Amino acid sequence: MTERNEIILIGHDNPALKKLTEQIETCGCRPIQISFGDEARARVGRTNVGMVIVALESGPESLEWIREINFLYRGLPVMAAAFQGSVTEAREAIGVGAVDYVLLPIEDDLLKTHLNNYLARYFDPELGNGRRLLSSDPNMKRLLNQIRRVGKSQATVLIQGESGTGKELIARFVHQVSDRSSQAFVALNCAALPENLLESELFGHTKGAFTGAITDRKGKFLQANGGTIFLDEISEMSLNLQAKLLRVLQEREVDPVGGRGAVPLDVRVVASTNRDLKEWAEDGKFREDLYYRLNVFPVSLPPLRKRAGDILLLANHFRKRFITELGRNDIPFSPAALNAMERYSWPGNIRELENVIQRALLMAEGRAVEPEDLMIDADCTPDEEEGTESSVHHHTATALGDHADAIRLPIGTTVREMEEILIHRTLDEVNGNRTRAAELLGISIRTLRNKLNEYATR
Repeated sequence: MTERNEIILIGHDNPALKKLTEQIETCGCRPIQISFGDEARARVGRTNVGMVIVALESGPESLEWIREINFLYRGLPVMAAAFQGSVTEAREAIGVGAVDYVLLPIEDDLLKTHLNNYLARYFDPELGNGRRLLSSDPNMKRLLNQIRRVGKSQATVLIQGESGTGKELIARFVHQVSDRSSQAFVALNCAALPENLLESELFGHTKGAFTGAITDRKGKFLQANGGTIFLDEISEMSLNLQAKLLRVLQEREVDPVGGRGAVPLDVRVVASTNRDLKEWAEDGKFREDLYYRLNVFPVSLPPLRKRAGDILLLANHFRKRFITELGRNDIPFSPAALNAMERYSWPGNIRELENVIQRALLMAEGRAVEPEDLMIDADCTPDEEEGTESSVHHHTATALGDHADAIRLPIGTTVREMEEILIHRTLDEVNGNRTRAAELLGISIRTLRNKLNEYATR
């Protein structure tokens, strides 16, 4: 499975732990069972340890061990082993930092799944400022493995995903696993600057190229020469500038504004967007030739609500980080807070989760972080897969704002009929502009098109 194949089981001798030890061995790992004490502390610090499993048999002592290991070895996953009938204790273990728990006795296949999900998953490269890619989600792990394979190539990468899903972290990961990792990683948000400034920022300028250009300036492409450039929110770039970017990608050279000649480039390009860029290209809002030039290796990042197993994992990661940054005593999540975070839909994704945890640690006054400290609507359940009826129902209910009260529906109108009425009313309000209607409704243009086709065939 991994070079870090030693698993430390901390707990007293009993038949259940002995059985677990045997099962771990059949999974290709090296289990070492030790009782609570100094020897266990010494063993946990060894370099080939990939995971620690703490038996929940000593009440508060077991929880304190989980807390201590998390504090001393921040990159090491700790799992709780609970016995039948002690699920409450297991959830308390997650509250103090355990990545998950297993109920003993456990089936071999289920144990192997847990080990595959968690064993040594923290040991990805540092991505700057202590940031790491943390995930137990099988689809995310598969995606990261694909990126590792593509990383050594020069292929352009296009990352698509909702805001807050970690697109820049993925871009940094692409850079870290490439042969360019020792060279510069340069990021630029294409939505942050007006067109004239963005052009100069990308390609550079010479002295006197325009008013205010008092010195020569290297653009981001030349700053990244030999390394990787990350173009965030590429969809917000104007069509005029897209044409110039396309030439740079095709010719592998850049011509600074006001310059006297092109400069050769050797740079890996990674771009990102929260739009459906193929749809934008089809609608004429993005150059189709540039889209295909960027989309050599597409990466589709799932939203946090589709990575349910990662919510508590990331919450505990942020909790530990902010406890250190804020200089406050360690404080766990209460079981109720854990439940609230699992029920919430996280529309702002990982960025929202990070902000919520920081705010909760500032607000919490008790012995644990409680639901009221999180200040989230835990009854806001996750949307269904985009394009399903429930997603459209949820968004159409709020999309029309002040116009909604002008719609009069007779008693007996079905939800499906109401959905159709709202969609057509939204289209009327925006003069048939499907892109704008989709934005108002909170659905993709593809979903809107499918719905309209469905209505047309009834």
